[in-house]
Amino acid sequence: MKGDDSFFFKVYEVVKKIPYGRVTSYGAIARYLGTAGSSRMVGWAMNSSHNSLQSIPAHRVVNRNGLLTGKRHFGGTNIMQQLLESEGVKIENDRITNFTEVFWDPVELDREY
Repeated sequence: MKGDDSFFFKVYEVVKKIPYGRVTSYGAIARYLGTAGSSRMVGWAMNSSHNSLQSIPAHRVVNRNGLLTGKRHFGGTNIMQQLLESEGVKIENDRITNFTEVFWDPVELDREY
């Protein structure tokens, strides 16, 4: 669907701007895009990002509680965790333990200008 492609593209553009060592949530991306009720669609975009020719750091997108809910889409049970830990994110039992410390709100994009 054309609308989905456009939405996915917008999601990918936000995700590519998540700083190294930081994470954001599906809901934060949806709110930033002005579609607060579309967190699940952001998740679908992340699932599809693995088929993209672009480099999308999908491992930096987690649920609102810091859970690695998308980890099964990384081709291995611990790949998402390993990628995040290599960036300094602390994880225990599939949950980011320093979530508030590493959380990045896309609204910060607007503050850069």
